[in-house]
Amino acid sequence: MKKIIYLFIILCAGLFQSCRKDKELTVLKSVAFSSSLTVNKSAVILSVANDTSSVVTFSWPSVTFPIKASVTYTLEVDVPSDTVGSAAWGNATSVPIGDDVLSKTYKGKDLNTLALSMGIASGTTGSLVFRVKAYQDRAIYSKAVSLNVTTYLAQPVYPLLYIPGDYQGWSPATAPTAAALQPKIYEGYIYIPAGVTNYFKMTSAMDWNHINYGDAGGGKISVDGNAPGLIAPDAGYIQVSVNLNNNTWSATKTTWSILGDASPGGWSTDTQLTYNPTTEVWTVTADMLSTGSFKFRANNAWIIDFGVDANGKLAYADNPVYGYDPTVNNITVPSSGNYTITLDLHDPSNYNFKLKKN
Repeated sequence: MKKIIYLFIILCAGLFQSCRKDKELTVLKSVAFSSSLTVNKSAVILSVANDTSSVVTFSWPSVTFPIKASVTYTLEVDVPSDTVGSAAWGNATSVPIGDDVLSKTYKGKDLNTLALSMGIASGTTGSLVFRVKAYQDRAIYSKAVSLNVTTYLAQPVYPLLYIPGDYQGWSPATAPTAAALQPKIYEGYIYIPAGVTNYFKMTSAMDWNHINYGDAGGGKISVDGNAPGLIAPDAGYIQVSVNLNNNTWSATKTTWSILGDASPGGWSTDTQLTYNPTTEVWTVTADMLSTGSFKFRANNAWIIDFGVDANGKLAYADNPVYGYDPTVNNITVPSSGNYTITLDLHDPSNYNFKLKKN
């Protein structure tokens, strides 16, 4: 009997020790940045003169996680008022850096674009706050640093085209515009409400006294001022393009959604956005996951869709006008939660989006 009791005690002790070991294995070891994020200057004055020059560099130490694997770094940017309180950093712009990359240098043009998108008006000085997220089995954040940025008004590389039509009273001076991301290839969006004709034209200036483009038939444009108007396929939100290299044009009706494993429908079901003609933006409120990513896409298809470039700016991943860009990344949210997501395509020189945590 004593032998049985003795064996029972040994067995219990073994089980207890095993449980203790299992518990120790499941406790995450503390991980942190060994030193602060640094920036090589406290203020930057931007202008056309330093567009292509390196104007500021952010650097940070590597973070060592328990698992020996690559660490993914992301630079987060926000305005000072959004970095405090219960929703701190909820509206941050995320700039993908890459695996095991420990610095980010901005050229003048890219920093100016970022600052304008963050709400610093052109020709003014404002403050931006930066921090770094290191991610492997969890997210670790550095301490934040501030940078004062003086912006300027960036002009498009190529002249704009204006898109007057029946939908806005045939007024070139107040018409939406199309911009060129490549020489002589223009693209933009117009909203045609129901109840008007879907005719429009394009002009090279804010009047009818310069070149205006009409329909030559067969998908071609004409510079004859008496040519008939171009016609959209339907009322609604229309992507308009014209290629002056081969004198072709197109008009595609679009609706917009988000898709990805950060969004409610995952990669199988689009979450639709709603257009507001007054504010000229598309919006949706949805529960989002920081562990996934998403893109904006038109018409529930991978023909016209947006991700972000290396600087976190909205950029076409697929576009029938400009083609496919494999360097464009998916979009992420800073932390899981309920967000109001805004897509703004009314200015073709500054397509942008916002993520506001509710």
